[in-house]
Amino acid sequence: MQTRTLKSDFLLLLTSSIWGFAFVAQRAGMEHVGPFTFNAVRFALGSLALLPFVYYFHRGKEQESHKPLFYKNLFLGGSLAGLALFMGSSFQQIGIVYTTAGKAGFITGLYVILVPIMGLAWHQRAGTGTWLGAVLAVIGLYFLSVRQNLTISPGDLLVLVSAFFWAAHVHIIGWLATKMDSLKIALVQFITCSLLSFVGATFAETITIPTLQKAAFPILYAGLLSVGVAYTLQIVAQKDAPPAHAAIILSFESVFAVLGGWLLLGEILSLRGLLGCTLMLSGMLLSQLSNHTHKRTL
Repeated sequence: MQTRTLKSDFLLLLTSSIWGFAFVAQRAGMEHVGPFTFNAVRFALGSLALLPFVYYFHRGKEQESHKPLFYKNLFLGGSLAGLALFMGSSFQQIGIVYTTAGKAGFITGLYVILVPIMGLAWHQRAGTGTWLGAVLAVIGLYFLSVRQNLTISPGDLLVLVSAFFWAAHVHIIGWLATKMDSLKIALVQFITCSLLSFVGATFAETITIPTLQKAAFPILYAGLLSVGVAYTLQIVAQKDAPPAHAAIILSFESVFAVLGGWLLLGEILSLRGLLGCTLMLSGMLLSQLSNHTHKRTL
């Protein structure tokens, strides 16, 4: 049992590293294509990467998908999740143009605190640790993003808005996961997000083959690895990983984003920024740990 847990923890660490370095790919891709184009192709590739897994995990099983009601619920639920995914990824992708990969990673990570706070609307109680974690994270955000004249950069603000949509997306997925298969939901939401992004790119950007070729590697990484492979690894790993392990390890996505920005893009955080990152990571970990402890004691 311990061996399976260690294997799951390793897979989760690999997942968080893939997601963290994806911020570097997103930042690099913006040098050649627009944010909607990047997301449109990225999630289209992610959908294609997920198809074999959907087939493999469901082959030979009795399919209730022959029922029209199943198709209707899957389409509506997956489309709702896809809309939240589209909003979160769009705000994040636009914002990352005006900020660093490392800062975007940490600010996006605030969604782990926003999830239990937003849950109050559904009468889900948040523990004391969640509120303390939120305070630490907000103080950290101040040191990381707020300038001396008490303003926040447009890029950081857009990424912060995306964190609210990521938190909403978690609630939607949590609601849908009890009703239908998670892999199928993922496939429908990826397709929905890709289609919506294509619509946005059609109206706001110019899609050309040469620019796509220049952004090919970042898009391939973000689409095949970050969307397709990492999501599947998360599903496989969380079958044997304790929830607290998963929460803590996946929170290190933001650390890998800073590491990737430093190694590959030459991004350097000031001492003030490093203090902010430390406080934000502490707040995220405190919130996650207390949230799981609180659930066990209810």
